[in-house]
Amino acid sequence: MSTLADLISEGEHVNQDFKFRIDDQKKIARTLCAFANTSGGRLLIGIKDNRKIVGCHPEEEFHMIEGASKIFCQPEVPFRSKIWQEDFRLILEIQVPVSNNTPHKAKDDEGRWKPYIRVKDHTVAVNKILERVWIEKKKATSKPEKFDEDELLILKLIHEHGEVTLSKLYRLSKLPLKKVDKLLVMFICWDLVEICYETDGVYYKSKDDV
Repeated sequence: MSTLADLISEGEHVNQDFKFRIDDQKKIARTLCAFANTSGGRLLIGIKDNRKIVGCHPEEEFHMIEGASKIFCQPEVPFRSKIWQEDFRLILEIQVPVSNNTPHKAKDDEGRWKPYIRVKDHTVAVNKILERVWIEKKKATSKPEKFDEDELLILKLIHEHGEVTLSKLYRLSKLPLKKVDKLLVMFICWDLVEICYETDGVYYKSKDDV
């Protein structure tokens, strides 16, 4: 069984985030949604970014997390909690399971409801393509036996360029933007193309190149 020291030694990553304390329910709601939308994760509250244990007031922090989930997440993000003790300092662990009810959304800085995911140790808003992929996957659209000319063009461009941005696909294909969007979404759903979120942007690549 992992100890608190073991968890802290991992540092921050796709499934773990440190918080000194929770000051903003709207911002922490994004992290809760990101964990739920990605692969689950944990918050360790009372830990600084440099891994120093400073402790917290678990009841107060739990109240902040509970409010963030109920008020600032759509739909509400379920979680479990655990309290660790290190000498006289208390650490609150919030465990968020991966969700079967994606996408969970939180408000961005402009007050718009947006879905978020974890990319390495960052919480980022998803783009329109991934948001539509989540919707289409619930419909279970079947892959056609043959692809038309436009579909083959997009697949060829992605394969030839290895990793390509959406804007570059628009430019190279010269197809209507909405059509490129739709084809990308379907290719991802059919497991032909992978969407790759990196710290410097979002890329698309053929599954043959993975």
